[in-house]
Amino acid sequence: MAVVPERPRTAIVGARGQVGTELARVFSDCPVLPWTRDDFDLSDHARGRALIERERPELIILSAALVDINAAEADPDYAFRVNAFAPRWMARCADSVGAAFVYLSTDYVFPGDGGAPYREWDEPRPLSVYGRSKLAGEYESLRQARRTFVVRTSWVFGGSGRTFVNAISSAASQGKDLSVVADEIGSPTFAPDLADGIRRLVAADVPGVYHLSNAGECSRFEFARAILDELSRTNIVHPTRTADGATEPNRARRPAHSTLANTAAAALGVTMRDWRHALHDHLCAPRS
Repeated sequence: MAVVPERPRTAIVGARGQVGTELARVFSDCPVLPWTRDDFDLSDHARGRALIERERPELIILSAALVDINAAEADPDYAFRVNAFAPRWMARCADSVGAAFVYLSTDYVFPGDGGAPYREWDEPRPLSVYGRSKLAGEYESLRQARRTFVVRTSWVFGGSGRTFVNAISSAASQGKDLSVVADEIGSPTFAPDLADGIRRLVAADVPGVYHLSNAGECSRFEFARAILDELSRTNIVHPTRTADGATEPNRARRPAHSTLANTAAAALGVTMRDWRHALHDHLCAPRS
């Protein structure tokens, strides 16, 4: 079996996204193919296959996905086309050109009813269409490509766009009081830390299923309070329950406690700092 080179020719699918942007930075010392939606349509198998066969990357990272959980609930067919069927043919193409394949997955493959952090070998049992589509993508990736890295992560923040941190920061700057669920617990993950962890996992060159999230856990309510504390804001935050929004149309079920244990990654020496330190750097560190 081929070995991932130290500086692999790396194709990043979704290079303009939240994680893709950081992956392009982390792999900047490598020949990078930063594929965006203009270059690589996940629904156009023939075009995508031709691009992979022409460019022949040594590593393909699929960071593009449908991540709108309620949108997935409203349109399951589309969710599975993007999150499961696309990785199936992409992993097959990666295998045909001898490339390693990285598939980003989610804590939502777990039900969140156990209380303890989930390890890589714990049984997935997703509650939502989104979770089921991502789990199907995991299975297809592992089945189609011999050198697949499935990387599950959670509550990703960093960069621009519609993220929890940005939403709380924006509301705080407008002086608004906030209502945030207190009964969803997980591990916030800083996108630059996730990208760095993926680079180190690929360098270790042991394909398999991994969890990569920043250390520690909190509720969404506690996460919001931490954001306000870092910003020195005094907005009032009201704790709510997930069930309070259950009547919304196409509202997907969320796991109550989906903290991830990075057990397999740690065995390879790949560790992640506490989410609080990452949040501080994101909100307060000087920008270069």
